[in-house]
Amino acid sequence: MTARTRGLTRRGRARHTARLPADERRQSIVEAALSVFAASSYGSATTAAIANAAGVSEPILYRHFASKKDLYVACLDESWRRLRTAWEAARAAVEPGGVLVALSNATIELSDGGTVLPPTLWMQAFAEAGDDAEIGEAVRRVIADVHAVVAGAIEEAQQQGGVHVDRDPEAEAWIVVASLLMHTMSARLGGLLGRGDIERIRAQRLRWLTSG
Repeated sequence: MTARTRGLTRRGRARHTARLPADERRQSIVEAALSVFAASSYGSATTAAIANAAGVSEPILYRHFASKKDLYVACLDESWRRLRTAWEAARAAVEPGGVLVALSNATIELSDGGTVLPPTLWMQAFAEAGDDAEIGEAVRRVIADVHAVVAGAIEEAQQQGGVHVDRDPEAEAWIVVASLLMHTMSARLGGLLGRGDIERIRAQRLRWLTSG
């Protein structure tokens, strides 16, 4: 549900959505699908539930997405786009030496604000990837892109003296990817890790990256 439709009845949302341009209607469906997938799973989420959350009929949903899988892949891309946009803004606002803290802070801020982060969908995709090559390929592509962006940020920080020169950016970026998954796992299990645990882990990682 978008800010424009919040507070409207289902019929009111449907009337509003019917007036949206095609690109805005598609985006409203993706936003609804993100919420539905995050609250359940790929397997249990239905296009009927997503259409209801978006305030459209299923036939309208299928005009924009050929299948639930196509919509899920669009959600994978959208969740990463939002995180990457936040990371780019964070990188632009700090000196390269502080970029890792900035990326971490931006991620926590999005999570606390209710944004569906990519690992929430990755964990669902893992369960499907063994039987569905298309979903497997989609999540591999997004994870590889996340890794590349983080590795680039670490390399930049090394050049500016913010990360020790002996650290391997490619390997360290994979640890960041794993940390994103760990944070999501904790949230899905009802707080396996507290905020204090997460802060201690982050402090240890930063100590390793910046010390000699």
